[in-house]
Amino acid sequence: MKRLQLLFVVILMLSHTACGVYSFTGASIPAGAKTVSIQYFPNNAMLVEPTLSIDFTSALRDKFMSLTNLNLIDKNGDLSFEGEIIDFKTSPIAIQKDQTADQNRLTITINVRFFNKLDPTKDFETKFTQYKDYSSNQDFNAAKLIVIPEILELLVDDVFSKSVVNW
Repeated sequence: MKRLQLLFVVILMLSHTACGVYSFTGASIPAGAKTVSIQYFPNNAMLVEPTLSIDFTSALRDKFMSLTNLNLIDKNGDLSFEGEIIDFKTSPIAIQKDQTADQNRLTITINVRFFNKLDPTKDFETKFTQYKDYSSNQDFNAAKLIVIPEILELLVDDVFSKSVVNW
């Protein structure tokens, strides 16, 4: 009887994997997708942070390599990403009585074009924006070493979620 139950569970599990590839990350990769291509995201913002393009592009590639079983190729992947960084700015927030900022906000916006060869209805072009606040007492060059990686992680999560988690 226990063998019969075990056999039933195994058959049930195998029947669910035929609909696509699902992982514990929440990613639902279309059945048949084997490759992903992620083009370099140039920095077209008015204020250019020198390593931002490579840092974002690398972070997005790393996310797909670590959380999916897709192979990264240069061009024409089953799933394909391209885009650009369109805004990088810091602005004062939380103004005090003496008209000085208590906090500053670093904001990064990227424009992403996603193409799904296997299901073109999932294609999109979307702008993603994330920000982090930091103390105005902190030097911007020191603050950006902390907040830029945090913002990039949020942006990469947003792109990953929109493209393969279907939120």
